[in-house]
Amino acid sequence: MEFDLTKCNKILDEFEILVNEGKCNDYEGPLKIGVDLGTANIVLAAVDMNNNPVAGVTCRSSLVKDGIVVDYIGAIKVVKELKIKLEKIVNTELTTAATAIPPGILGGNIKVISNVVSGAGFYVNNVIDEPTAAATVIQCTDGAVVDVGGGTTGVSILKDGEVIFTGDEPTGGTHMTLTLAGYYGMTIEDGEEYKLDKANEDDVFHIVEPVVEKMAAIIKNYVKDYDVNNIYVVGGACCFEKFQTVFEQYIGIKTVKPSVPLLVTPLGIAMNSKIDCY
Repeated sequence: MEFDLTKCNKILDEFEILVNEGKCNDYEGPLKIGVDLGTANIVLAAVDMNNNPVAGVTCRSSLVKDGIVVDYIGAIKVVKELKIKLEKIVNTELTTAATAIPPGILGGNIKVISNVVSGAGFYVNNVIDEPTAAATVIQCTDGAVVDVGGGTTGVSILKDGEVIFTGDEPTGGTHMTLTLAGYYGMTIEDGEEYKLDKANEDDVFHIVEPVVEKMAAIIKNYVKDYDVNNIYVVGGACCFEKFQTVFEQYIGIKTVKPSVPLLVTPLGIAMNSKIDCY
């Protein structure tokens, strides 16, 4: 049976408006903050004690590659700037935050990601893997949550509300861009801009579909030994309209996608944060 994403999509649509318009929902009490250091985007999300969206800020970034911070000082600077921007929107100082990692990265890289967040002025109160953070927003208790990021494709498999497996491999949106740039003889930067232009979606997806099939192959290998009836795809790299169709056809398991896949993981990180204080 397919899980109903109605509630999840309502929350995501609301959060997207808050992020795009720089607005803040009314809230009472402390806030919970999530910091998502993505390969293509850095996002800060704020929710209240009941996990209702309050505000969020984002910017495009190339400071993280495949879960590894490649510009430590630059990443701290960007997160600090976003922190200041978010504090102005919510009109309060933010002191603690959670962050997230792809499931497969090494311990040293986990520490670096935490240090970026703390270097920007937060006390890091939780570090969660990205697909599990996404599962919090989707509110599924059984199935596979796949986070297709800029650099990696990760999965958390859940059974009766418990995460029973996590995995991650380095294939994501960046690999789509490289394929596109190579096909057209573009620079990587121009390839990324071409990919992000919705007017080019049909043309782009035709070219990058083999990359999507590679992602599907990764997930098919991970889920083959588990009883998985539904796959939920999230992350900026799965925003193509036909993405989940290719996934479903390749893997042979019902695949669904929330309304704003880019913002699922950041919101889930915030939901897994501890209570912030004024």
